[in-house]
Amino acid sequence: MSLASLEFHERSVPLGALACAELGGLGGKVEQVSRKDVNPKDPPKLVVKADGTRFEGAATCLRYFARAGSKKSQLFLDGHPVEGTQIDQWIDWSVVLKPGQGLPELLKQINAFVSTRTYLVGGVLTLADVAIWGTLASMPLWVNKLKKDKSLVGLVKWYDTCSAIPEFAKVLSEQSKPKKSAASADGKKADTGGSFEIKLTGAVKGKVVTRFPPEPSGYLHIGHAKACLLNQYFAQHYEGKLLLRFDDTNPSKEKDEFVENILQDLKSLGIEADQTSYTSDHFPQLLDLAEKMIKKGFLYADDTPVEKMREERMEGINSVRRDRSVEENLKIFKEMQDGTEEGQKHCIRVKLDMQNLNKALRDPVCFRCNLTPHHRTGTTYKVYPTYDFACPFVDSFEGVTHALRTNEYKDREDQFQWILKLQREVLPKLPKVNIWEFSRLNMVNTVMSKRKLQWFVDTGKVSSWTDPRFPTVQGLLRRGLTVPALRDFILQQGASKNTTNQSWDKIWTLNKKLVDPVCARHTAVISEKMVPVELVNGPAEPQVETVLRHKKNPATGKKSMTKLNRILIDYADAKVLSKGEEVTFMSWGNCFIEDIKVNGAGEITGLVGKLNPGGDFKTTKLKLTWLADIQDNVNVRLVYYDHLITKKKIEEGDNFEDLVNTKSKVETMAIADGNCRNLQKSEIIQFERKGYFIVDEPYMKESKPIVLNYIPDGRTKGK
Repeated sequence: MSLASLEFHERSVPLGALACAELGGLGGKVEQVSRKDVNPKDPPKLVVKADGTRFEGAATCLRYFARAGSKKSQLFLDGHPVEGTQIDQWIDWSVVLKPGQGLPELLKQINAFVSTRTYLVGGVLTLADVAIWGTLASMPLWVNKLKKDKSLVGLVKWYDTCSAIPEFAKVLSEQSKPKKSAASADGKKADTGGSFEIKLTGAVKGKVVTRFPPEPSGYLHIGHAKACLLNQYFAQHYEGKLLLRFDDTNPSKEKDEFVENILQDLKSLGIEADQTSYTSDHFPQLLDLAEKMIKKGFLYADDTPVEKMREERMEGINSVRRDRSVEENLKIFKEMQDGTEEGQKHCIRVKLDMQNLNKALRDPVCFRCNLTPHHRTGTTYKVYPTYDFACPFVDSFEGVTHALRTNEYKDREDQFQWILKLQREVLPKLPKVNIWEFSRLNMVNTVMSKRKLQWFVDTGKVSSWTDPRFPTVQGLLRRGLTVPALRDFILQQGASKNTTNQSWDKIWTLNKKLVDPVCARHTAVISEKMVPVELVNGPAEPQVETVLRHKKNPATGKKSMTKLNRILIDYADAKVLSKGEEVTFMSWGNCFIEDIKVNGAGEITGLVGKLNPGGDFKTTKLKLTWLADIQDNVNVRLVYYDHLITKKKIEEGDNFEDLVNTKSKVETMAIADGNCRNLQKSEIIQFERKGYFIVDEPYMKESKPIVLNYIPDGRTKGK
């Protein structure tokens, strides 16, 4: 359920308040109501859903989200009264920062203040920065004109630094997308905005209940993420509830490990369910329901061999056990519950229609014996309901109003309703459940089936369910995909029912736009055949300089850079150089190549160069990365991943095992600047001219290299 609704005119978006909500982890809990029928000068209005409390004004909304979110102490600098008062003063300034005669002077004052600072108060991002940034970002005069004023370079630099923060960037990105206005006061318009412009049948505001029912037999993958975000979207849109229910009806496949990791993945995605349950919570009711349905003649016990049962269902032939007496069916069902030898030979089927053209209605199985201990109930039960039987009952029993399912299960929609109808004849108080379909998310060169993914794990073709080649949430995060990019990509898919195969390039392009402005820059040189360069006029002793980790984003901090008369470059770069050529060594300057040394095999073994301090980098064709040849350099292992499947779309009849890419992982050793010893696990950086990388294994000791995974950028293919 959403925390609050925020209403504003579509041309007066309170960007600061929205950015504050994102910073505090509340972005998915704020319902944005963009209107056309209100005065653009009216302040934004916020309604707290829990008790209906109302607030007005951008600054007030800003303070509320800061207090309600997870970063309250940082944003207010709790415990620091002087800095806290300074933050209040800046928030007051944000209110009077409006177009008019006094605006230029105010901007000049702020510019002078921030020119020597990264953030406004205390050297860290606080509510002061959020307030001023939000006001400027919402001001067309600033965005379109004043931001280009060269006298405000300090303010522009500060503004760009804030805009590059992922949560701020996300707010700007979302507001730049075309949107439809929300319902007007007279009710003439009722568009929801975004890409989910579809109404749920029978949906009533405040009463919609959706559910996400993962089976704990694997980790969540990108397809599950779409299903969950879609359920969350409709629950929030209709001010209803989202239920999380683990469908744990098959003890042979389920583990606590999967439950724990699914919960972890949902937390990573910013999804918080209003209620969490397990199908196994309802096992007693399901067994009791089955007994009642047997007595009504709706279910029967069948010991037909599996292959013959499959043939009969295909041909529409009734089982010889279909007309067993109620007494015999009850007796066998008791044997099944006890796990006896006789009981284990049987299953329980529901009588539907063996001649129906929809084969999902041809007496599906609804209970099976399984003696494997259950991950929650242990050995309490010997017989378990199938998903097809349990799902309609539990959905109805838990109050689900709308069951969202991918359209691959279209044939099972009738089955769901038929089974629920029989269950309601036994338990009349069970409410009906609406089913709404959406398209399954398919990605090129990718398998989503948990059975097939498990095969990759079991055969050792991947390291685990978190392998960066896997489409699992954790695998994608290890490969460098950010959660905002993942959410944006999925939400862009919308609620369409058209099934398509999506390209991975789209998601990696989104990701690059988010990471490029904020990730630090470092340098790496490939170890194999790296070439030393002797600079005849370079410094004989190491000269250490302190420089920004990202020239355009001071917030990334600083790093050391060493200059020396002996440097190292990639062999690939050395191969394209010519004697006498002038090149640029990035972050240093121009250099003339005076000599190229080769061995008997024609391989380059060294270069001699002369620095040209007055050279213009604009005149050189080649801009090369380099490292001083010093012991402070650190060993790194660069890991490049490719698709696990060689074929874009697996067709019916294809054996996916024949399509496995045997060269989906390539490792390259390199040396990197010593600053990389400080990199943290999962930190994203850019090795200049090599691409973006995420730290998989940070520095531990000299004998163990840092491991970094290459992050695709949507243009180049990961090796």
